[in-house]
Amino acid sequence: MSELIDDFDRRIKYVRISVTDRCDFRCVYCMSEEMTFLPRDQVLSIEELSLVARAFTELGVEKIRLTGGEPLVRRNIDELVNNIGALEGLRDFTMTTNGAQLRRYASSLRQSGMQRLNISLDSLNPERFKELTRTGNLEKVIDGIRAAKEAGFERIKLNAVILKGRNDDEILDLVDFARDEEIDISFIEEMPLGNVSEHSREETFCSSDEVRSIIETRYPLLHSTENSGGPSRYYRMADSHSRIGFISPHSHNFCDSCNRVRVTCEGRLLLCLGNEHSTDLREVIRQNPGEIEPLKQKIRDSMSLKPHRHHFTTDGDVQIVRFMNMTGG
Repeated sequence: MSELIDDFDRRIKYVRISVTDRCDFRCVYCMSEEMTFLPRDQVLSIEELSLVARAFTELGVEKIRLTGGEPLVRRNIDELVNNIGALEGLRDFTMTTNGAQLRRYASSLRQSGMQRLNISLDSLNPERFKELTRTGNLEKVIDGIRAAKEAGFERIKLNAVILKGRNDDEILDLVDFARDEEIDISFIEEMPLGNVSEHSREETFCSSDEVRSIIETRYPLLHSTENSGGPSRYYRMADSHSRIGFISPHSHNFCDSCNRVRVTCEGRLLLCLGNEHSTDLREVIRQNPGEIEPLKQKIRDSMSLKPHRHHFTTDGDVQIVRFMNMTGG
């Protein structure tokens, strides 16, 4: 089996595939309140997304994460999950979701071979949760988390984006919730993708070191060598099975070990989250319908475009104009 290796000798083992730019939330750090979404014919079909997933596994990728927008609002998402779950060579199959649709989908996702879930949760205060998501219902998300636990996923992790002055006073509450539910939680530094009007990124930036310091006022953290195959750096607490992760694109750059690429819902292969280096897979797919070899060759050829690192800043400048829902969460 051939492998994907970039010009810096990094082996690509992990692909994040966005299945839609649409979402039932409008989170303030992810998209504008009034969004114009892609025409449906510009978005890869279920069959095309399945072909992309198969191509990557045949090129040595072992981990696939489905993202959005919100992947569970995509029509026929269960068909796609079935197709990917059956792929040979796939060791880790997971999804990032806002959790609002999990009561409906959790059981079928698990039965189709999905092993893990990341669920976004930035606040445990119903009013604040509504402010941050603009449309979200906290009770529905909490119920979705419980549904995921009932479905028997191997691991469930919460993702919390911490914004200074908006939800940094809930860090310990979020840790306590994860401990009570016996699930993991990762704290994420906000990424400067797209122009947002709700807040100043410079003023709301909260580093992983600041978050960790707050947690350690109550729970001493023990460094862990565990690795989920992604960018989280994990810590343990002596009295809990829950893991605490930190994703730090600003303060602790993780580019040297980056093993990831992203495919947007319109078929652009993004070689780096923080750069515009990309190539068009949709064109190859639609010029060669159903053929996997031209697609695999295009992916191989694209590895030379993967840059050594991104250069995010915390001064409020937007380096990337696309929103996170376009990138794939």
